[in-house]
Amino acid sequence: MATQSEQALEENLIRQLVGLAYKPVVIKDEKDLLSNLKRQLEKHNNVLLTEAEFTQVLNHLNKGNVFERAKILRDKMQLTRTDGSSLYLEFINQEFWCQNQYQVTNQITIEGTYKNRYDVTILINGLPLVQIELKRRGLELKEAFNQTNRYQRHSYSAGLGLFQYVQLFVISNGVNTKYYANNRKQSFKQTFYWADVENKPIKQLDAFTQAFLEPCHISKMITRYIVLPTTNVPMVLRSYQYYAVEAIIERVKTGNKNGYIWHTTGSGKTLTSFKASQLLTALPQVHKVVFVVDRKDLDYQTQREFDTFAKGSVDTTDNTSKLVTQFGDESKIIVTTIQKLNTAISKGRHLSKMDVLKDKRIVFIFDECHRSQFGETHNRIKAYFSNSQLFGFTGTPIFVNNAVKNELGKRTTKELFGECLHKYVITDAIRDENVLKFSVEYIGRYRHKDDSRTELDINVEAIDTKELMESEDRMDKIVDYLIANHPRKTHGKEFSAMFCVSSVDMLTRYYDTFKRKKEAGKHNLRIATIFSYTANEEDKDANGYIPDDEVEVPSDARINQHSRDKLEEYIGDYNELYGTKYTTKDSQSFYNYYKDIAKRVKEREKEGFLDKDRVDILLVVNMFLTGFDAKKLNTLYVDKNLRYHGLLQAYSRTNRILNEQKSQGNIVCFRNLKAATDESITLFSNKDAIEEIIMQPYEDYVDKFDKAYQLLIALTPTVDSVDELPSEDEELEFVKAFRDLIRLKNILSCFSDFDFDGLAMDEQTFEDYKSKYLDLHDKVKGSTQKGKESILNDVDFELELIQRDDINVAYILRLLAALVAAKPADKERQKKEIQKMLDSEVQLRSKRELIEKFIAENLPGIASADDVPQSFDEFIEVEKDKALNKLSDEEKLSKEGLQKLISDYLFTERAPLNDEIVSILAEKPKLLARKSITERIKEKILDFVETYFNDIPVVE
Repeated sequence: MATQSEQALEENLIRQLVGLAYKPVVIKDEKDLLSNLKRQLEKHNNVLLTEAEFTQVLNHLNKGNVFERAKILRDKMQLTRTDGSSLYLEFINQEFWCQNQYQVTNQITIEGTYKNRYDVTILINGLPLVQIELKRRGLELKEAFNQTNRYQRHSYSAGLGLFQYVQLFVISNGVNTKYYANNRKQSFKQTFYWADVENKPIKQLDAFTQAFLEPCHISKMITRYIVLPTTNVPMVLRSYQYYAVEAIIERVKTGNKNGYIWHTTGSGKTLTSFKASQLLTALPQVHKVVFVVDRKDLDYQTQREFDTFAKGSVDTTDNTSKLVTQFGDESKIIVTTIQKLNTAISKGRHLSKMDVLKDKRIVFIFDECHRSQFGETHNRIKAYFSNSQLFGFTGTPIFVNNAVKNELGKRTTKELFGECLHKYVITDAIRDENVLKFSVEYIGRYRHKDDSRTELDINVEAIDTKELMESEDRMDKIVDYLIANHPRKTHGKEFSAMFCVSSVDMLTRYYDTFKRKKEAGKHNLRIATIFSYTANEEDKDANGYIPDDEVEVPSDARINQHSRDKLEEYIGDYNELYGTKYTTKDSQSFYNYYKDIAKRVKEREKEGFLDKDRVDILLVVNMFLTGFDAKKLNTLYVDKNLRYHGLLQAYSRTNRILNEQKSQGNIVCFRNLKAATDESITLFSNKDAIEEIIMQPYEDYVDKFDKAYQLLIALTPTVDSVDELPSEDEELEFVKAFRDLIRLKNILSCFSDFDFDGLAMDEQTFEDYKSKYLDLHDKVKGSTQKGKESILNDVDFELELIQRDDINVAYILRLLAALVAAKPADKERQKKEIQKMLDSEVQLRSKRELIEKFIAENLPGIASADDVPQSFDEFIEVEKDKALNKLSDEEKLSKEGLQKLISDYLFTERAPLNDEIVSILAEKPKLLARKSITERIKEKILDFVETYFNDIPVVE
């Protein structure tokens, strides 16, 4: 049977949408779009608009970026009418979300930098709010995602930019369908399947359309379940988040029973609980919603996230009086700590103000409810607020099996909060690609002294005795292992790692070992650490809990002076490394140190983060092992006994989704935690889930790599045969085949056993094919810049998987210096090796022509190897000036203005704005042509900076 065409898929979808009560409308271009918008707004608002009034409306709509337009959509416009009267115009009905006007159209053509024609558009009240892009069955879904990104760059902002009002994108190839919010900065990893309430994914386009695109539901998603955070990046809830919020709202509407939400660690519980809090405040029967967190969580994580969703919503002071005031004022949402809430209802000085609230309908939402809700405070809250409802969120509930006895005995999450209202466990999240699998390696075999081998290797039955575990020899070998393998585990230090150990004493010994080896020149890793210096730091019985470490040490706490002195020494190292001035001698300074470490690990994912500010390995006992989310943390080294929820919480620091390069969370255990790992996975999913959560053994990926290689050579038997592929269709097949190889190599390279010698494909052949792969990427990029369409346009080459930071211009210059000094007989061989490297390394491609020209024209005249860096520096300056003149002449730009734009970009790391580019043009373009011209020039400026500035070594 022939594959269903994209056109047939489109026709079927429109037919189904019409069956769901969307009205079909023919809209060819922006002119039609505007005419239809006027009619629909008039119908929705029951009003007739004059042309002058509609022009006012268009001027109001044509403001700001995607985020600002999302806010305009949700606000009413005060329109001054021609006759002087005033009315409020509504763009979407948020309160009664089903009461809007629904239309569907297809193949709207908008011309911006390029002319683009969009597949299927859902219009609500005349505005394009949902855009659906389709690919025929058999094509990758990611191609539809990349096509949408291309449209965003090229034409969504053209004309009056009405397509910047799109709230949701839907992409489908018929068999797989995903949705996501309108945010250009997200990756394909941040697109979602919709699912039913049991978390069964709804992937087929017709089933997805029925469930998700039904008019009332899509309006509900747009009006209630898109969050507009202060980071100006729209976010949409995933299906399991939606069902959790709906379940809480329904429970509050229909009764006063409590409940809890079990959503696995890393699934976005803070966003879910924030949205639940926000929507609950709109219910007339709810007096207030109180979101309660533990002090430690609030300080470094929840404060940031809640402030992201609603600026200033979090009070982080210790002043309980302010909390008491909030209970009495008009605040509908209160975010507070369990500690302050406890003080408010137990201290006599606050009770006179609090007592008036005892009978009010107050809803409490507890974040990570297993961590601080198993003592007297929980009972005190329930007893004090007689008309309250309590809801808990947890990624790892407490069951009978993993309950720990405290002053009230063994208590489970169900006992405290009642039934589970919605469940989304780790197997669901891995299946949906919302979190990553774990690659767990068990390192450490201990032999008798007569065995001459001393390396660490795999053995899950390792002896676990205190004397052996704390021996200097063992610790020394573990540090050597980390030094040798950390770059491999973290993709050349592109990611950070944590190393959790059993006690402060062990931590100080490990830190001192790292420090000693660094001073001896054996590594240049950036090691940071933090721990509590109160007494009894050790997690003695490893009962599954990771004890909370108080960042702020109480004045009456017993202090371990030795620990404090050591930490003060380590903070001194940190200060020297990062130019900071923290200390343990001032509680606020120590707390700021804590936040600074968190920031250096967490904010590596942010644009503009400087590599010199990174932390490579964060050495901890308990801190940061729960509740801390950092997408650029991918590895956990473990020399500590962990069990149950403590184990899964710790492992889950590594499995946040980021990009293709982060293919798994790496767990390296120096203790025998195999049984504990299996036990934990069984408890929090099921006994058959281990293979779904833990990566397959190294040998399985070797087998997959070898099979992928056979498919590659069946398509292109030799490296040269890539050049002979007859059409773009065959080139596309080669790109996909080699991309499968680099994805598998990316996984393999994180294993300690990785070596090309064990693969069917040798390293040189891999590099040779890689150079052909990069040639095709360059060809596509070149055709795009010339305005040509290519079927390879929307293929993601995933170049981050083959980038090696150690192979850069400085490295090539060292090879060129060696070439100058080489014997005549060796020169040709070395020259060929350098050329191969220029062909196969991603980060050298933009500079390849420059380096080749330098080798051909300048290198023969250099007598000494020492002169190579200076000569190259002078060469770059000359070529840079030529390129600058060429760019300014070609695009008719002021050279001085261009230099300033480039200088500003290098300083701020912010790409030039369109208006800034227009200001340096000798001839100001017409308004309609401005967008395409400025985008072209911007791309050329960024290419210029990439070629002549980025990674060009500075000659001292």
